[in-house]
Amino acid sequence: MEIKEVFNQLNIPAQCKRYGLGLWQCPQFLFLIMGIIIIGSTLIAYAIGTRYVEDPEIVALIVLLITAVLFIIAFIITQSFERLAEASRMKSEFITIVSHQLRSPLTNLKWATELLMSGELGKIEERQAEYFRILKENSTRMLELISDLLIVSRMETEEMPLKKEEFSLKDLIGDLISEFQSFAKASNAEISFVAQEDLPKIFADPSRIRLVIENLLNNAIKYTKGNGRVKIKALKKDKKIYFEIKDNGLGIPKEDQKYIFQKFFRAKNAVRHQTQGSGLGLYITKAVLENSGGKIGFQSEENIGSTFWFTIPIK
Repeated sequence: MEIKEVFNQLNIPAQCKRYGLGLWQCPQFLFLIMGIIIIGSTLIAYAIGTRYVEDPEIVALIVLLITAVLFIIAFIITQSFERLAEASRMKSEFITIVSHQLRSPLTNLKWATELLMSGELGKIEERQAEYFRILKENSTRMLELISDLLIVSRMETEEMPLKKEEFSLKDLIGDLISEFQSFAKASNAEISFVAQEDLPKIFADPSRIRLVIENLLNNAIKYTKGNGRVKIKALKKDKKIYFEIKDNGLGIPKEDQKYIFQKFFRAKNAVRHQTQGSGLGLYITKAVLENSGGKIGFQSEENIGSTFWFTIPIK
């Protein structure tokens, strides 16, 4: 068993996958690189020592001391990185387990609340209906947060493999607009969509691109207050598809814009207007697009509105 564990430690790609880290962030790979650097440094120290020090024993002693000190430093640094990587892995696992455990009871709670609100089990008084509505809204918000946490956890542990296929982005956008119409109507927002004729199909994971547009469209409607206008367009630029969504909503304060794609970050004015959100939507959107070979950017002015755009390769 101990021999197997040693071989597992030497399997650098497997260790990196276990921590959900890239090669240049993996402690074992970094230790290997440090080892190569130390060997190179040792050889250089030996060459310099033999040139300036006549006694070979002193040269050998100096080289051994330098090598030992460098290896100790490398080992300490690598161990620190490994502890951090292990803590990060355990955190992701904890979030996944807790989220899975919370999803079922919250779903049951939502269904039970909807059943009670329907009146099938008896007449509901107006005051009771209001409390049931609050209960339903909060359980829905919790389910959305849990869903976002699970997505982030799976992405960080590389448990969401890309399933690429050819599909029409134009059709996907049209379907999503239809699904969001009731939300837009309730928010007093109007959605318009313009697409280039004969827009080429793209080769990507449709479920992930759907998630990206869902997040952007949801934000555009959610942060628009009264007489909202959400304009969407899609066209071909070089060998990529360019998607843009523009709103006349709250906008993002200039001092908050550099943090907008960070995990759990929410702009001050969004919090001030008590707009609900987990602060994970744009983080997920950026990660999905980068993993799909795309890019995302935005322009925004507070109280004027925001324009988010992304590009995705056609092939």
